[in-house]
Amino acid sequence: MHKSIRRKNLALHLMVLPAIILVFIFNYIPLFGIVIAFQDFVPAKGLFGDQEWVGLENFRFLFELPQTKQVIINTIVIALAKAIVGLIIPIIVALMLNSLRKQGLRSGIQTLIYLPHFISWVIISSILIDILSPSTGIINQFLMQIGIEPVYFLGEPKYFRMTLVVSDLWKEFGYGSILYYAAMQGINPELYEASDIDGANKLRKIWHITLPGIRMIIVLLGLLSLGNILNAGFDQVFNLYNIQVLETGDILDTYIYQLAFGTNLNYSLATAASLLKSIISFVLISMAYYLSYKYADYRMF
Repeated sequence: MHKSIRRKNLALHLMVLPAIILVFIFNYIPLFGIVIAFQDFVPAKGLFGDQEWVGLENFRFLFELPQTKQVIINTIVIALAKAIVGLIIPIIVALMLNSLRKQGLRSGIQTLIYLPHFISWVIISSILIDILSPSTGIINQFLMQIGIEPVYFLGEPKYFRMTLVVSDLWKEFGYGSILYYAAMQGINPELYEASDIDGANKLRKIWHITLPGIRMIIVLLGLLSLGNILNAGFDQVFNLYNIQVLETGDILDTYIYQLAFGTNLNYSLATAASLLKSIISFVLISMAYYLSYKYADYRMF
């Protein structure tokens, strides 16, 4: 019996094999490079050359850098804002989609709001730079028409975080809303019929039936976002930020990139920062997995 099952699943296992090989090559083999975090790494000597070991000196020096604290704060603030807004808005949009009765209209709206998810940040950043330009951008042209001074969204630190959060929401809220909408389709329709008999209005149906019906997926996605609290979006920030907004826009991923490939080419310090981020992310992801099982009754593995 077991042999026949294994034989039947052999084709499926072979289909997964290329992905496993790629993950091993690009995710596991590079782990050997972690040793650089504990060395005064000189690229000319090679990864396995006679490098000088410095222990935890790179980590100590990393926390002595004045910009490290601000970068961590930026990362957490931006990631938290994205997680909160990215949890609330998709639920609202999914509720609106669920209230539509015309299938064709609902499908058309779903397609339109889902499309930005597939567009890369390289393209979106170019679009944003044009429409948010303080002189020729359509947004500032509108603001000037109603008597408001132009706003340099991508050049003023106080506006940059908001721009990151709003643009990320525009790109990803369609994907999240589809997840919640799909969960709503699993709610027993007899509950709505019973509420009609009781005379419940739409708001009461949403509060007492729809939201409790998707509670598990809301809790699950909310808890899993904890694991990404140090991922504020490298692609987005790298394509949008500039030296004028480093104070509020520089995040851990872009900071690590600049340490490794900037003017100093400090691979040891960059690897130490990356390793520290990975350790913290691992702890947060482990906590999220535990909480998702305890409060949402959902097992990851």
